[in-house]
Amino acid sequence: MPRFFSAVALLLIAFAPLALAQDAPAPLPEDAVIPLDPLVRTGTLPNGLTYYVRQNSRPENRAELRLAVNAGSILEDDDQQGLAHYLEHMAFNGTEKFAKQELVDYLESIGTRFGPDLNAYTSFDETVYMLQVRTDSMAQFTTGIDVLREWAANITLEEEEIEKERGVIIEEWRLGRGAFARIREAQFPVLLKGSQYAERLPIGKKESIESFDVETFQRFYSDWYRPELMAVVAVGDFDVDDVEAMIVEQFSSLENPEDARERPAYSVPGNTAPLVKVATDPELPYGSVQVVYKHPKEDRSTLSGYRKDLTESLYSVMFNQRLQELIQSADPPFTFGSAGPGTFVKGADFYNLQAILAGDGHLNALEVLLTEAERVRQHGFTQAELDRAKIDLLRSFEQAYAERDKGESRSYASRYVNHYLDGGPSPGIAFSYRASQDIVPIITLEEVNYLVTQYLTDENRVILADGNDPEMMPTEAELLAVFDAVAAKTIEPYAEELVDAPLIAEMPTRGGVVGMSEEEEVGVTRATLSNGVKVVFKETDFKNDEILFSAYSPGGTSLASDAEYIPASYAAGLVAQGGLGEFGPVELYKKMTGKLVNVRPSIGSRSEGFSGSASPEDIEALFQLVYLHFTAPRADETAFESFKKRIGQFMLGMQADPATAFRDTMAVVMAQNHPRAQPFSQATLDAMDLDASFKFYKERFADASDFTFYFVGNFDTVPMLMELSNTYLASLPTLDRYDKPRNVGIDTPKGIVTKVVQRGVEPQAQVRMVFTGEADWSQDNQRLMGTMTQAFQIKLREVLREDLGGVYGVGASGRLSREPIQTYSISVSFGCDPERVNELVESVYAQIASVKSGALDDTYVTKVRETILRGHETNLKENRYWLSTLSSFDRAGLDVNTIPTGLPSFMETITPAMLEDAANQYFSFDNVATFVLVHEDFDASTLELEPR
Repeated sequence: MPRFFSAVALLLIAFAPLALAQDAPAPLPEDAVIPLDPLVRTGTLPNGLTYYVRQNSRPENRAELRLAVNAGSILEDDDQQGLAHYLEHMAFNGTEKFAKQELVDYLESIGTRFGPDLNAYTSFDETVYMLQVRTDSMAQFTTGIDVLREWAANITLEEEEIEKERGVIIEEWRLGRGAFARIREAQFPVLLKGSQYAERLPIGKKESIESFDVETFQRFYSDWYRPELMAVVAVGDFDVDDVEAMIVEQFSSLENPEDARERPAYSVPGNTAPLVKVATDPELPYGSVQVVYKHPKEDRSTLSGYRKDLTESLYSVMFNQRLQELIQSADPPFTFGSAGPGTFVKGADFYNLQAILAGDGHLNALEVLLTEAERVRQHGFTQAELDRAKIDLLRSFEQAYAERDKGESRSYASRYVNHYLDGGPSPGIAFSYRASQDIVPIITLEEVNYLVTQYLTDENRVILADGNDPEMMPTEAELLAVFDAVAAKTIEPYAEELVDAPLIAEMPTRGGVVGMSEEEEVGVTRATLSNGVKVVFKETDFKNDEILFSAYSPGGTSLASDAEYIPASYAAGLVAQGGLGEFGPVELYKKMTGKLVNVRPSIGSRSEGFSGSASPEDIEALFQLVYLHFTAPRADETAFESFKKRIGQFMLGMQADPATAFRDTMAVVMAQNHPRAQPFSQATLDAMDLDASFKFYKERFADASDFTFYFVGNFDTVPMLMELSNTYLASLPTLDRYDKPRNVGIDTPKGIVTKVVQRGVEPQAQVRMVFTGEADWSQDNQRLMGTMTQAFQIKLREVLREDLGGVYGVGASGRLSREPIQTYSISVSFGCDPERVNELVESVYAQIASVKSGALDDTYVTKVRETILRGHETNLKENRYWLSTLSSFDRAGLDVNTIPTGLPSFMETITPAMLEDAANQYFSFDNVATFVLVHEDFDASTLELEPR
C-alpha cells in the first residue's frame, strides 16, 4: 500500500536539523519565499544541471555523494514498464571507465559497503544514486565524482550484462510478491484512477522485464538521463571551492539531446462520487480500512506555507493522540489507528485516515475514525490539547537547534535531493527555528480546527478496505452508509481528566557513593553506590542534546519456570503499558508534555534492565521514571485488556502469512520443540495473566543491588549525574541476592536436519541454512568469525547474484555465544525461484568448499578490513556505540580501555590463511539445518538439501 506521511514526518523531512547560519534571519512577510539553507552552495550549469555542495564534518573524512535524476517509472513508454528500475541496476554493471563489476570491486576495496554506502532507488518520479567516499584520500574522492559522471552519461548497457542482471531483477520482483502486493495491485487502480501512476509501478511487469533489449534501454537512457533533469549533491568533510570546481569541470561537458522529449508532469484526477475498493487475500496477516482524501498539490515554498505545515503538525499530533487513547481502552476498536497528510507521488497530496485491525471490525473501525473526525468538526480541539501540542512541537525545534552543528552528512544530502526533486523548502535550522518561535505561539485554536473542513471533503474521497476472509468483509454500500450515519450523529465533545499531582509524591531518601574509579584512556567514570548499584558514565560531545542510558541485571525469564514463562516474558511490556504511580498511561503521557525523555523496561531471556534517552535538561525526569519503574509500577487492568486484545488480533492474524509460518518453524526446530520456543497461538493468549506478570516484574526489579547503569552523552558534569544517582538510584530497594541466570535447556539440533514449509501461492522460495556447533568463545574468535562471514557474504553475492542471476540478495552472518554454553552459529539466507533451490543450495556448498580451500584471498581480506575499519572509525563518534560496547565489554569481562584500539589492531593481523582456518573450523557439516519455504503446489520431493 502507499506509504503515507504525517504532517510531523513531512516537517522533519523539510526542516530537520540543518546547520546554523551565522545570524538568525529577520522576520519575513508571509508571502516571502523560504530561502535555501545559506550553508549550502548551489548553482546551475549552462547545460541545466543543478548542484548542491555543503561542507560538513560528521562523519569526519567522509562525503555523501548523490546523483538525482528527475525521471522514474512514470516516464516509461508502454514497452518500457520496469525499465527505469532495471536501468538503475545496470549502472552498477559497467560504465566506460568501470567495466562490468570493476566499480563495485573498487569501491568495496576502499571500504564502501554495497548496500549501506553504495546504492540507488527508483520511484514513480525519480531515480537517485547514492555513494559514500573518503575525503582523506583525494584519489578516492575524485573517483567518487567520476562515478557520478559515469552514471549520468556513460552506462555501457552491454547485452551480456543486461542478460545477467535480468535474473536479479526478476528475483527482486519475486521477493516483493505476496499478499500486500496483490492487495496493492487491486487498490492502486482505484486510488489513482485515471492517472498514469496507476499504470507505472516502479518494479514493472515480469513479462516486460523478461523481454527488454539494448535498444529499449538506450532509448530511455538517452531520453531522460540528461543534464537538465539532473542534480549532483556533495556533502562532506571537504573544501567547498574545490568540490564545486570538480563538479563544474566534470559535468559541464554533458549535453542535452537536440530534440529532447518534454518531461511531462502528471496529476491524479479528482472524483465527485466516492471511489470504493474492497479487496481480500487469504495470506493477508491483518486487515485495514482507509479513507483517502485527494487534494491538489500545494505550494509550501512561502512562509504562509510553512505556517500551514506547522498548523497541520499540531492538528495531527492532537488527532492521533485521541486515536491513541481509544486503542488503550479495554475494548479497542482497532489495533492501530493513524491520521495525517502526506504524499507518495508528485501529482497529488493526500489526507489519510487508517485503521489496522483483525477479523470483521471494518465497519466499526471506520465509524470510530469518522466519529473522531466529526467530533473535531463539531467541537474542535480543546485549548489544553493545543497548548500541550505547541509545547512539544517547540521543544522538538529547540532540540534541533541545539544539534545544529551535529548534523549527519547523509541527512543533509537527502534534504537537498528532496529540494531539487520536490521543490520543498530546505532553509536550515536557523530559519526554521526562528520561524517556528514566531509562528507557533500565534496559531489559534480556530485555525487548527478549520483544517478538518479542508482535509475531509465530500469529493475526491477513496475508501479502501482489505482483509483475508471474503465472508467477513463489508460491502461497498455498507462502507458508504457509515459516512451518512456518522454525519447524522450528535457527538459529545472530547473530555479529559488530568492528574494534578507531582510525578513523585515523596522524594526518596538519598544514598551515597562508596567507591569511584576512572578509566582515563576512554574517559569513563565508575561509581558504586551505597546500595550496591553500579553506575558508569562517559561524557561525550558527539551530540549536544542527547544522553543515552541502559541498565542491566542478570536473571531474566530464565528464572521463571516453564509454566510461568509466558506471563514472565510479557511482564515488562505490560508494565510499560500501565503507567506509573498515580498516572495511567494517558495521564503519564500528558504529564511529560514538553520533556524529551523515554525509559523502557525490559526482561530478556537472561537479564532485565532498561534503555532510554533524555535531553540534558530533562535528565532528572529520566532518573525519576527509573525510580518509579522500580518502586511504583502499575498493574492496570484496562491497559492489560487493551494490550491482550491488540496483540492477540495482530499475532494470530500473522499466522496467515507464509513468512511467519516459516520463521515459527525455524524457531521450533532450532530449539528442538522447547516449550519456550513455541509460536504465538491462542494458547499463548490464554496463558497471559496480569497478576502473574506483575508479580514476576516486581520480583525481578525488587533488588537493585546487582544492576549496572550506563550513561553516555552530553551531560554537564559527572558530579551532576552523581547527585541524581545518589537521589534516585542509591535509594532503590536492595536484597543483596545477586542472581545468576540459569540454563533452561534450549539446545540446537544435532546432525543433518531438513525442513520444507509449504505455504502460500506465489512461485517464490526462501532458503535458510544454519551451521552450528560448540566453540571456544574469545573476543578474537568472535572478530575472526565476523570477518570470515562478511567475506563469505561478498563471495556468495558475486556468485549467486552476479554470476548466476539467481538471487536479489544473499545474507551470511555468524556469531559465537558465551552463555549459557559456548557455541557458534552461521546462517546463510536468500530468496529465489523454487525451481532453482537445488542449484543455489549446491552453489552455496561449492562456495563453502572454495573458502575452506583458500578462496578468500587478499582481495576479500582488503575489502572486509577496510569496511570494518571505516565502520569502527565512525562508531567511535556515536553515543549508541559506546553505550552498547561498554555494557558488552563489562559483561564479557573485557578491558574497556581497548575499545578504540583493539579492533583496528586485530584487523591488521588478518590474513587469508586465518579466514581459511576459520572456514574449516566453523563450516563443519556435522550439524546443519536447512529450511525451505515454497508455495503449496510445489513438488517438495524434488528438493535435495543435504550437504554435498
